[in-house]
Amino acid sequence: MSFMYVSDSRITVKSLGSTSKGPRVACVGTPDKMDVEQPVIDDALVRRMVATQFPQWADLPVRSAAVGGWDNRSFRLGEHMIVRLPSAADYSVQVEKEHRWLPKLAPLLRLPIPTPLAIGEPAGGYPWSWSIYRWIEGETAAPERIGDMSDFAASLAQFLIALQRIDPTDGPRPGPHNFWRGGSLTTYDAETRRAIALLKGKINTKVATEVWEAALKTHWDRPPVWIHGDVSAGNLLVRAGRLSGVIDFGMLGVGDPACDLAIAWTLFSGESRGAFRAMLPLDAGTWARGRAWALWKALIVAAGLTETNARRGGATLARHR
Repeated sequence: MSFMYVSDSRITVKSLGSTSKGPRVACVGTPDKMDVEQPVIDDALVRRMVATQFPQWADLPVRSAAVGGWDNRSFRLGEHMIVRLPSAADYSVQVEKEHRWLPKLAPLLRLPIPTPLAIGEPAGGYPWSWSIYRWIEGETAAPERIGDMSDFAASLAQFLIALQRIDPTDGPRPGPHNFWRGGSLTTYDAETRRAIALLKGKINTKVATEVWEAALKTHWDRPPVWIHGDVSAGNLLVRAGRLSGVIDFGMLGVGDPACDLAIAWTLFSGESRGAFRAMLPLDAGTWARGRAWALWKALIVAAGLTETNARRGGATLARHR
């Protein structure tokens, strides 16, 4: 279990033992209802489906990616491709969205993003559409892999600025497809208040409530902009100490960009957070909502309201300062 302390300037966590139930990592929320029976997703399944549906790649080796997630299982296909299979119906609706929009966004962005190559069909007991993308070289972001955290923060801010400047016409509005990223925080109001109540005696519930309610008083009153929806360390790639790519656009949509600011509290601090904030032309209300998005996730992880790796959740909470 974890102990979380909240103050006006700091949230910390002390580990009191692991409650992890396995590698179910969901950086920005999980579906309200998961499928009762999950399909068995392994190398053999992927190898069979690729061979049947894409015989031109049948001879390429298939192996599990070193770092995986809960919403999608990832497998290397040869040296230059990656196969991603949604792990539940809630995530499968994101496949077509990525294939439609990523090729349109990519030419207008400062960094590499996934290039969709093919959509696979349900087969062999696997019930949903799946994707093949071009592989992007890089390691997932972590402080020890980043050369200059402030420079990294500025590079990420520039990427988000470029994304927000792209014409959002016909872009997907917040909804079930991205668990309402880009929408109102009120969607998660009841869940957040429940988490705060469950954590009574373990956190400063008064301050947590004040931070949450202050954000609820603000709103995005400008035209909607493109959002990534899951700007977390696991979706940022590093090469030679610098930001080299952004992946996993399953939460992609158009709306309020506040949810993309949560990284300021989950990866950055001090000078790097200042560099990130100084680069982005957003008002105080948007930053308040960004902090609330980060707080919401920290609270539901600490309260055990989401299937999330306990160690990773603790790391997130420790950076809320």
